[in-house]
Amino acid sequence: MTGVAIVGIGMHPFGRFEDKTVTEMGVEAVRAALGDAGDPEFQAAFCGTAYSGVAAGHKVLGALGRTGTPIVDVEAGCASGGAALMLAAGAIRAGQYDCALVFGIEKMPKGIIRSSFFEPWREEAGLAATPAYFALRAQRLMRESGVTKDLLAQVVVKNRRQGVHNPDAMFRAEVTADEVLASRLVCEPLHLWMLCSPNEGAAAVVLRAAPARDGGGPGVTLAAATLRSHLPGSALHEGTPLSGLADDADIPAPTTLAATAAYEEAGLGPADLDVVECQDTDAARELLSYEELGLCPQGESGEWIAEGVTALGGRLPVNPSGGLLSKGEPLGASALGQVVELTRQLRGGAGPRQVDGARTALGHTVGRGANASVVLLQR
Repeated sequence: MTGVAIVGIGMHPFGRFEDKTVTEMGVEAVRAALGDAGDPEFQAAFCGTAYSGVAAGHKVLGALGRTGTPIVDVEAGCASGGAALMLAAGAIRAGQYDCALVFGIEKMPKGIIRSSFFEPWREEAGLAATPAYFALRAQRLMRESGVTKDLLAQVVVKNRRQGVHNPDAMFRAEVTADEVLASRLVCEPLHLWMLCSPNEGAAAVVLRAAPARDGGGPGVTLAAATLRSHLPGSALHEGTPLSGLADDADIPAPTTLAATAAYEEAGLGPADLDVVECQDTDAARELLSYEELGLCPQGESGEWIAEGVTALGGRLPVNPSGGLLSKGEPLGASALGQVVELTRQLRGGAGPRQVDGARTALGHTVGRGANASVVLLQR
């Protein structure tokens, strides 16, 4: 089977940019990725976005004078970029294209994320992508996995410490656990600094057909890109569109479904990973991701934070970029921002946040739908 290589990456920093349009941010990221790849002629482009309007990808490539190919806009909530990556990689593996451009763009409204996905009664009840829902999920994690509020604060401390060294992050200052816990209580147990900030930004990658891997090879290979939706199950593990069964039936979360499919596709497992970028919409979401991705046994995510397993220098560094808690989250660019970070890690170009000897990496996002994306990269 034809392999897929990542031959170019580009970023527009994540943050708030009142003087730039979403198209301008996309142009910057795409131009950087194409330049990194040697300015190839791509045969198709896939744009991940949720809030950018009609034909958003066309506007970016039109500004660059690079239209004429198929340009497909893809929306899957926070996993939009991962979904776009999956479609592009699948087309290359099928022999439809030799080179494809994938980019994600977003300029999020300020405040709590609003989405037409949710019926009004769900938002009114707090059963949408709101701090109230995140807090319910965090409370269950605390009950089932022994996580404490202090450990939630330590997730923020870890990610903000790592974000200091990421020039593309929105927040680049270390914080203490006491400062996190002193920030405004939004919804028990989550304080303001335990929640990521919806914001703006763009990210892009260039994919090219490559010989199938056989014991390694130069460059960075896209070993798997999967997307899975929910099964009917517990609303608090995103098993449904946030209104589902109340019992604790053993039904896998969409993240677990996507991870299982990605591991199988790549012939890898959690033990093979050297570095991970995972969804940390809130501090509890990162810990839940450890368990749903199979990184640690269920109930042990709090121990991993307490023991420093996932910090830089630990056994399995998670979110060396600073995660969403440092970067913020422009939905369409989120997953591809992870891919850019992980490609830098595998190339050995991440600077002070470099994970020594990184050769296998995982990226993970989960958004409304519920859509869960898992990407595996190898060097």
